Amino acid sequence: MSSAPVPSGAVPSGAVPSGAVPSGAVPSGAEHLDVLIVGAGISGIGAAYYLQRDHPHRSFALLEARGATGGTWDLFRYPGIRSDSDLYTFGYEFKPWTDEDSIADAHKILAYLRETTAEFDLDRRIRLHHKVVGAAWSSEQARWTVEVERADTGERTTLTCDWLFSGGGYYRYDEGFTPHFEGRERFPGPIVHPQAWPADLDYAGRRVVVIGSGATAVTLVPAMAPTAAHVTMLQRTPSYILPISKSDALAQRFKQVFGDERGHAMARWLGAFRQRAVWRFCRRFPKAARRIIRWVTAKQLPAGYPVDEHFNPPYDPWDQRLCLVPDGDLFRAIRSGRAGVVTDRIRTFTEKGLLLESGRELEADIIVTATGLNLQPFGGIPLTVDGAEVDLADTVAYKGMMLSGVPNLSFAIGYTTASWTLKVGLLCEHFCRLLSHMDAHGHTVCRPEPADPAMPTRPFLNFGAGYVQRSVDRLPRQGDRAPWLTSMDYHSDVKVLRRASVLDPELHFSRATAPAPAEPAAEAVGR
Repeated sequence: MSSAPVPSGAVPSGAVPSGAVPSGAVPSGAEHLDVLIVGAGISGIGAAYYLQRDHPHRSFALLEARGATGGTWDLFRYPGIRSDSDLYTFGYEFKPWTDEDSIADAHKILAYLRETTAEFDLDRRIRLHHKVVGAAWSSEQARWTVEVERADTGERTTLTCDWLFSGGGYYRYDEGFTPHFEGRERFPGPIVHPQAWPADLDYAGRRVVVIGSGATAVTLVPAMAPTAAHVTMLQRTPSYILPISKSDALAQRFKQVFGDERGHAMARWLGAFRQRAVWRFCRRFPKAARRIIRWVTAKQLPAGYPVDEHFNPPYDPWDQRLCLVPDGDLFRAIRSGRAGVVTDRIRTFTEKGLLLESGRELEADIIVTATGLNLQPFGGIPLTVDGAEVDLADTVAYKGMMLSGVPNLSFAIGYTTASWTLKVGLLCEHFCRLLSHMDAHGHTVCRPEPADPAMPTRPFLNFGAGYVQRSVDRLPRQGDRAPWLTSMDYHSDVKVLRRASVLDPELHFSRATAPAPAEPAAEAVGR
């Protein structure tokens, strides 16, 4: 562990970072909002619902850089894209999931999200093609000045807000991660990253190699296998892969007997319990978990299949996220002979495909690089506090939702060991309770600060996945004690974020030191 950084989290620099707005530089007549939510995906939409429910008189808007809502579920278009968590827990607590599939395809999730914005009249709050390019906090005025660029026209505008809420997740939307591959230019066929899937890519009757072994790869292979001539999943290291039923019979029964709302609540509780139980068992009894997963995997594969070569990772279960395959579709594709797995390393791309370290050559017509994501917390938005640049790596996360030394900024990052949205819902509830407390006591500023500057810290996402490890030095930290721990336990978070007081000795409240400038009334509707 390392020592905690200077609590302020704001590193003085001689120049304001590119894109940031100089502190206090508020254009005359700039629109002001009580809360500005960045991102109109599953987290931002959830935040908007809770804010509207608990603070109906507050002005707010959701800014979305892209031309459509839905975040991940609108961005990714590769074959077979689906959830890897059940929708009773990945969906919202307030919006029952009614489809019979609990592991759902992207188009169903996207329809659910857009149905949510329509049902709760959130569409009018969303402003598409609005990309936040900088945000500057002024302690004197107790507000953020936010510079926005219209992604469709290039026009620049400025907004101000009392609170900035980041709901854009933690990965970079405009590009995925692709490592350097020797000889890549030699391969004449398409080389495709799943994050930029071409709509016109025709893989019917063609040989496809998918590089990778994570959730994207195990989704792509069975989705492409029925149409392609053959699909090979080429992995450097195996992953733990478990079959799961696409439809949850018990959850369906709950809904039939108790109705959609109560049935959804019961299925959600059951799903959260299952996820917690599996994770805890794997962490407490890794050898037993490894044996069970191997037994289940072997039962899914043809007799004599080299299970230990292709499905026996060198790490313990849940050192990295388990991959789930609905109704065992990956194993079914392997049994059919239309898909296969090769565990090896790439020496170089060739004119025919890929030459491996073992000397084997994999011939291919199309190569898919399912090699992961690039992390980019807060959408890469440059932040300043009173003119000093905020270096995220020098901040510590407070309750997994605020940053040390950064006032009136909240964010929603979900679980990595359970359904993302279980955590997001609790964070949004706590955020709204925090606003209520500030209203009741006349506070305008809220700022977390560690009482012990020497508190030991560790990575915010303490997770072995490659996409996390590549970016760990650019992420906030977490501490070794509450409230600076980032919990990955839903049941513990229910107590802390939903039931416990919002007050904490290391969360400091105050009022603005100067009156805010006059501003036009905000309608907070889409533009």
